Amino acid sequence: MPVIALTQEMGSLAKDVSLKLAETLGLAVMRHEVIEHVADRMQVSTSLIGRLRGGKAGLVERLTTDSRSVALYTAEELFALADRGNVVLRGWGATCLLRPVPHVVCVRITRSLKKRVEWLMGDLETDDAEFAEAEIRRSDQAHAARMHAQFGVTWGDPVLYDLVLNTDRLSVESCVEQIRLMVSRPEFAETPASRALLANMALEARVRAALKEHEATRDINVTITANQGEVMLRGIVLNSDERAQTEAVAAEVSGVSGVHNQLRLMASTRRFASAKQT
Repeated sequence: MPVIALTQEMGSLAKDVSLKLAETLGLAVMRHEVIEHVADRMQVSTSLIGRLRGGKAGLVERLTTDSRSVALYTAEELFALADRGNVVLRGWGATCLLRPVPHVVCVRITRSLKKRVEWLMGDLETDDAEFAEAEIRRSDQAHAARMHAQFGVTWGDPVLYDLVLNTDRLSVESCVEQIRLMVSRPEFAETPASRALLANMALEARVRAALKEHEATRDINVTITANQGEVMLRGIVLNSDERAQTEAVAAEVSGVSGVHNQLRLMASTRRFASAKQT
């Protein structure tokens, strides 16, 4: 059940590689699932999520949109897609989110700025090279800022990937062949342990999203650890009601067979309540 995570760099031909890869290996390819899922969970338009991701959102939109919710719901959907297997995932931080899973192949598709500008000019049917370059730089800056804020990494750092392919020098077909060979290597063979790890990460993401969605627990930030359906909650909450509500919400999540509630109560509730509002 191969899972391949690719980067999303405007004009890099990553989309072409993902489609050809899916066709060659008989895999599904992620299309609009994530943006639709995030928009639906947050009850906002897909266009808003698209503007935020592309660096086109206005100041008010950036300040009023809950970036933590975007990250949690994105992770929930990406882990769900990966957990089903046989899929190519492109963008949305998939290479960072899924990198801990040994059988997931993480690939960066890159290309020179000159070629990317030429690609965008052709895509937009314009001869305005200055405009095309500005669009690509804006997109790159938005991606870099998001990756740093969400994962604390430098976007494009080759250490983050198993394979870096430059479409200045390699055709789409050659990129697909290199990735196919990587997928077939024993280092990326799916094992019961790697499968279980991914399933546990997917369940943890579902529980985090459920806590965020529930009014009584949306501001709670606790550690969630899943193991074959058993979920452990650790951290500090305000009072016994919050402790019980957190457990109840987690217990209702699909796939949770039991909850080990190790949440502790804050000794100084006044100070903690004030801190949670900042």
